[in-house]
Amino acid sequence: MQVVFVVLHKTELLQDLLTKLKKMQSNGGTIIDSQGMISYIQESDESYILGSLRFFLEQARPDSKNNVFIIKDEQVELVFENIDKALGGLENHNTGIAFAMPITRVEGVVK
Repeated sequence: MQVVFVVLHKTELLQDLLTKLKKMQSNGGTIIDSQGMISYIQESDESYILGSLRFFLEQARPDSKNNVFIIKDEQVELVFENIDKALGGLENHNTGIAFAMPITRVEGVVK
């Protein structure tokens, strides 16, 4: 089994992402609201150096959605294809990131 993480910056695409994954029988997942480091620094620190860095960094996003899915090993490629399609291409700036990691043990997942 694998755990797939999708940090979604374009939160308006969340429904499309979930619909595509549901169609391929990825029935469970968790969605967590999150905030990027740069936007947090903007809110909590007004130092000159960090303020100057912000000028050169991408615009901070107000929020993100972290999505966590547990899938079978053989679904990884198809899941990533569907993630990419739902989001219009992860290579596009400020869309999000996705990665998978192997799970050595899991409890509580209905098989």
